[in-house]
Parts: sequence; C-alpha cells; structure tokens
Amino acid sequence: MTDLHHFLGSWQLFPEQGTYQHGERPRSASYKLEAVGDLLAVEMNWVSMVEHAFCSRYSLIPNGEWQPFADLVVADSIRTVMHTSSSFDLEFRRENDVVMVVRHAITPKGWLRVSHERFVEAEVLRDVEFFHRQMSVVPYATSVAGAVIRKTEEGVIRHQALQAMDEQTHMQLEQIRKQVDLLAQQAREIQKRKDLSFMIYDSKLSFSPVIGHTYYLYENSQHRFQLSLVGPNEWGKGGMPYTRFISTVKLLADHTWVEVETL
Repeated sequence: MTDLHHFLGSWQLFPEQGTYQHGERPRSASYKLEAVGDLLAVEMNWVSMVEHAFCSRYSLIPNGEWQPFADLVVADSIRTVMHTSSSFDLEFRRENDVVMVVRHAITPKGWLRVSHERFVEAEVLRDVEFFHRQMSVVPYATSVAGAVIRKTEEGVIRHQALQAMDEQTHMQLEQIRKQVDLLAQQAREIQKRKDLSFMIYDSKLSFSPVIGHTYYLYENSQHRFQLSLVGPNEWGKGGMPYTRFISTVKLLADHTWVEVETL
C-alpha cells in the first residue's frame, strides 16, 4: 500500500471545479481512500442539487490483478493500475471489456483529481472532479454492500444539519474575530494615548492646558519634553528654540492626550 500513501485519507469536493458529461454536478461530496489490512477501501458520499444523498463503497487488493466485483450491474471485475506515486487507475471490466476507468492523480496544488471515464459504445463520457484533503468525512449513512448505490434520507437530514451548522458557526466565529480585532485596535489606541500622556505630564508645563485645544510637543537640548502654544512654523526669524518638534497633540475630556499629526 506504500505506492498509494499519497492518496490515502479523506477528500472534500470542489463542486464548482468539476466537469460532467455523464453524471450530474453534485452539491457536495466526499471521497475516502483507506487502507484496511491488504485492502484498498474506496468510499464516496455525495448530495445532489435536489438534496438527495447517495453513497458507494467497495474494496479490492491493489496488486494489479483482476478481482471479482460485487455489483454486477457496474462490472464483474476490477483491478488497480499504478502509473506513478502520484497517479493510478481503477479499471472496471464486464465480460472482458473495460467499461469504466476511474483515474486518480495528485495535482501540483495538492488536490486529488478523479476522472470517471465510462465507455458507451464508441463514445467516452468523462466526469472530472477535484477534491481537497480534509481531516474527516461528512458522516452520511454508509452501510452498503459492494458498490450498491442508494439514496439515504438519514444522509439528507445529516447533510442539511451539518451545512446549516457550518454556516452559522462560521458566521458567528467571523463576527467574534472582527470584534476581537476591533478590541485589539482600540486597546492599541488607548495604550498609545496613555504613553503619550505620560510623556506630556512629565514635560515642562508653563500653562494650564484646556480640554479640546491643540498644543505642540517639543524636545529641548537637555532631552526633556516641553509643551508649547506655538507651532513649529510660528517661531519667526529666531527659529525654533528646541532641538526637535515631536508632534501636535490635543487634550481629551478624560485628560488623556492624542496625537493629531506628526511632521
């Protein structure tokens, strides 16, 4: 089974990516390839556009030899054909004629490409689907024998519930994420105002600031901060008597300071 280890696992369908010549486009589907002892177990669950759920399951020994297949309506024998570590086929035969090939390939994006090719007289009908790897399979009812395919009402109910649950929890988590981002941004702004306020209240104040008014913060040659009523472009010919201008600030009603602009 080492040749198939890239394929083993559960895969979720990209419904919009596929092309269909024989079957109908499903609303959703999962595909599972599992090693069960010496067997390769293949399981597929899908839900149609009209919310009908179906399932199919079969297994075989992936040794390249023809083996009996349980569902004689589909085929009477099956075998694996390995090409590379990232591609293999499942061939279905009826009365020595290959009637269907299911081709598996791992794409450069890491997707699983599954192509169902059905041979109808001289025509080849091809359904191509793309799946991405997932941690688990949507748990539709799967108690079937061989490759018998049948609709399960339990699967429909479970699919609808899971879909509604996924949509609701995704929306709630997205709302919480936005709230957390907003709170984090507000916390950063408050911390910035706090740091600026400590800087200003530690500076030299020669007047009493008024709430809502704008002032100018400077640093002098002794590396001390000083608040002034005069802006950096208002000092006239003598020039600014400070080492550098830091920022324009405003006193808020809660006695914290906020930066208005930085030159």
